[in-house]
Amino acid sequence: MTIADERNERSAAAAVQDRYRTLFESMDEGFCIIEFFDGPHGPLSDYLHIEANAAYARHTGIPNVVGQKLREMVGEEADGWVELYGSVLRTGQVIRFRRELVATGRHLEVSSFRVGPIEDRQVAVLFKDVTDRVRAEAAQQQLNETLESRIAEALADREKAEGALRQAQKMEAVGQLTGGLAHDFNNLLAGISGAFEMISARLAQGRHADVEKYLSAGQGAARRAAALTHRLLAFSRQQTLSPRPLVVNRLLPDFAELVRRTVGPAIDVETIGAASLWTTLVDSNQLENALLNLCINARDAMPDGGKITIETGNRWLDERGARERGLDAGQYISICVSDTGTGIDKINLDRVFDPFFTTKPIGQGTGLGLSMVYGFARQSHGFVRIYSEVGQGTMVCIYLPRHHGEEDIVGDSHDAEWIDAGSGKTVLVIDDEPTVRMLVTDALSDLGHACLEAGDGPSGLKVLQSDTPIDLLITDVGLPGGMNGRQVAEAARALRPGLQVLFITGYAENAVLNHGHIERGMEVLTKPFAVDDLIRRVGRLLQSDPSGD
Repeated sequence: MTIADERNERSAAAAVQDRYRTLFESMDEGFCIIEFFDGPHGPLSDYLHIEANAAYARHTGIPNVVGQKLREMVGEEADGWVELYGSVLRTGQVIRFRRELVATGRHLEVSSFRVGPIEDRQVAVLFKDVTDRVRAEAAQQQLNETLESRIAEALADREKAEGALRQAQKMEAVGQLTGGLAHDFNNLLAGISGAFEMISARLAQGRHADVEKYLSAGQGAARRAAALTHRLLAFSRQQTLSPRPLVVNRLLPDFAELVRRTVGPAIDVETIGAASLWTTLVDSNQLENALLNLCINARDAMPDGGKITIETGNRWLDERGARERGLDAGQYISICVSDTGTGIDKINLDRVFDPFFTTKPIGQGTGLGLSMVYGFARQSHGFVRIYSEVGQGTMVCIYLPRHHGEEDIVGDSHDAEWIDAGSGKTVLVIDDEPTVRMLVTDALSDLGHACLEAGDGPSGLKVLQSDTPIDLLITDVGLPGGMNGRQVAEAARALRPGLQVLFITGYAENAVLNHGHIERGMEVLTKPFAVDDLIRRVGRLLQSDPSGD
């Protein structure tokens, strides 16, 4: 090679170097090459900046970086940078990341790769300052969080306002209710107290023949008061239910006769029981009450006479239909009551299940009838639908879930056969009301049973823990002393397996009774109750096998 060729080659190399140097210095991104060395913190524990472009200082805020060691520049955060770039040196893999350079408060977006073989210990770093972007993202995130907080706060305020509105509506409903209740109960109490006063007067006069008349009047008023409280509890969907497996068709013959006597001869009553009707789990007493309400409404809609049809059927509810009603899809049985009456305007059709809403004249309807039906159906895990056209009549259908099991014939509460309560048994009666205890113990003592009494749960439990033989436990559900009736019954069953239990309750204690799902050998009697009904229940429990069969 001639001297001229060597000169040309050096000139070309210098031009390439100048071009790359110009590019290196003109880059907008920061760039540097670092070289690892063994330091006081261990092998490859520090590195030296051996080359850096002008943009390095602009992006990091650190000038004159060439020749500076990492640990002298950034102190405590050096280990993190060594770990990142050391992995690049060891593996030769390119990495990309975003990290804050704490020493200057800059956020850097970095890519890094190894330069040459690992023996050279050199790594190249290309980066740019993204602090503004990071701050903008943080501000946006804070705005989003603030917005979410404001939305949550607004929703909470809305829920609070809706709660206040619901409470106001409830208080308005209570206000509408109290006037009518006061009137009804005052009438009933007047009948009861007046009957007692007349009985006392006639006994003092020795006119015993009139006592029976006043007894009947007082008992009738008491039954109507009990019926009113039961309707209110059904409206609130909190009455205590005693569901049993039942084929509803079994109720129809006797129920139809009851309806005929109620609606009068001007109205024809027809029943249509579906063949092979499925079993459902329902409180038959409450179902009859609900159906009777529907039949009375139908009667009132036919002042000139007409026809009531009570029809049962098997129904399927698909996913869409179930979702619209808040139910599970599946099999249901239906009990529909239809009439040929005046029908209901469409404007009122959506309101008929609202409490206290009625289309009847003032003084002829409380507006609780259909609300009670709705509450009963929902508490029985079913629903109600109404279909009506003005001048064409109305049909109301109660849908109840199918029960996959045999009908409980023995537990049918409509078996009119008298069950002898027997005699010579020992019964423990627990109730905090002395009058109730007196009535129960007197009625059972007249039958020849021995009765033990307790006024609260702990006192009753002491009797159960003794050696006294006990054949039947009768307990109120709501008891003082820290133990409710259900807890007493469970403790009694633990001490005396198979002990028969009769719960008596004066209000909506359905949750305490496990929402009506009571065990074998247990029954529920709702206050106020007829003494005959008490004796019948006691007889059934005392005659049944302790195992529940």
